[in-house]
This record gives sequence, structure tokens and C-alpha cells, in this order.
Amino acid sequence: MVVQWWSKRWARVRAAGEDGMTTAEYAVGTLAACALAAVLYKVVTSGAVSSALQSLIVKALHASF
Repeated sequence: MVVQWWSKRWARVRAAGEDGMTTAEYAVGTLAACALAAVLYKVVTSGAVSSALQSLIVKALHASF
């Protein structure tokens, strides 16, 4: 039963063709992810965002219950 399931699954995988990414697509995707991470890092470490996050944390720590 397991062998039959695997053979059917393998047949579907072989019939699907090239549905995945190629090496060049992985490289471009990785580059895009790194660029997005760099932009987000710059935004989060900017003065305005940093002070906003700091004030939010201070307000949360000094909240009265």
C-alpha cells in the first residue's frame, strides 16, 4: 500500500515538470530578500522610528493597572 502511494506520488511529481525555482531565480529571490531586510533595518534604526519605539516601551513599562 505504501509502495503504491509512493509510486503514484512520484508519477505526479515527474509529470508536473519544472514548477520550482531554478538557481538563477533563487539568487534573485535571495538578493531581493536581502535588499528588503536592509531597507527594513534602516527604517527601524532611524531616529524617528527608534524614538517612537522607545516611547512606546516606556509607556508600556510605566502603565498603571
